[in-house]
Amino acid sequence: MLPSDKRRFGRSGLTVTAMGYGTASVGNLFREIDEATAATMFDTAWDAGIRYFDSAPLYGNGLAEIRTGQALRWKNRDDFVLSSKVGRILTPSPRASIDFSPYVNAAPFQAHFDYSYDATLRSIEDSLQRMALERLEICFIHDVDRYTRGDDQPAVFEEAMAGSARALLRLRDEGVIGAVGLGVNEWEVCYAALERHDFDAFLLAGRYTLLEQEALDKFLPLCRERGAGVVLGGGFNSGILATGAIPGAKYNYGPAPDHVMQRVEQIEEICREHDVPLPAAALQFVMAHPVIASFVAGTRTVAQLQQNIDWFSQAIREEFWAALKSRGLLREDAPVPSA
Repeated sequence: MLPSDKRRFGRSGLTVTAMGYGTASVGNLFREIDEATAATMFDTAWDAGIRYFDSAPLYGNGLAEIRTGQALRWKNRDDFVLSSKVGRILTPSPRASIDFSPYVNAAPFQAHFDYSYDATLRSIEDSLQRMALERLEICFIHDVDRYTRGDDQPAVFEEAMAGSARALLRLRDEGVIGAVGLGVNEWEVCYAALERHDFDAFLLAGRYTLLEQEALDKFLPLCRERGAGVVLGGGFNSGILATGAIPGAKYNYGPAPDHVMQRVEQIEEICREHDVPLPAAALQFVMAHPVIASFVAGTRTVAQLQQNIDWFSQAIREEFWAALKSRGLLREDAPVPSA
């Protein structure tokens, strides 16, 4: 499989490349990235044949969208697919008054949540103006999950279903946007939304990885039944499936617990037996499921991005996947890549 391979995105009629480029890092996530490096990241992705780009107002308080527009503005607009998100409105503010965390030296906009109908329409218009591009193909309702909203999540979810969902579904039905849905950290929220509305697009951060396959129980089968497509982010579980079970390895944005470290060590043992890099296995595993159209991995350096591209294309023999299943490290019903 190549990063440039085209995959149908559910029933939407869109096609996206098997590997997408996620722009959170060029919003200065955790550390600052200079303009030249950000531009080179986009160029490297484009030269590898990547034609799906995902952004959001959250990423650097608008900075990632600004840089996305700068990189793509003079490309043929029909040659790439672009997604962004709604749920936050940005307003200009003095830089000193803004808490950018976890972003660094981001754009001078204050972000606040708003999932109302009118704010959703405004958010899309604002995003297009920041990028100076004329359309989005895909739009996700962002962060209506328990990870982000805590105990307020049920009320926030209802607000988003009544406001943002109504606006996006109208725009899709009018042909303004090709696919709409949710971008969240929990498959259960996606499942609840798909039961509620006729969504056709989800960006799921983690929750279907070499370490976690619970989404096979209900969510992914419902997507297949309803013709919904999934973009998978966080396929390294925020670190440990890229680094391995090293001291200080991260799992779901925090220190990896002992049971996760032990499981990854077992997977690494099979990787060594079959001469397979752990990150290559993590990248390619998720793409075997028929509803997953693209893998979007965040990278902070050009070298990281190029390494992901190389891992994506590395040949892995079928015996490797069989070994994971035979030792109970991968669900029997999990689709795996063919050789």
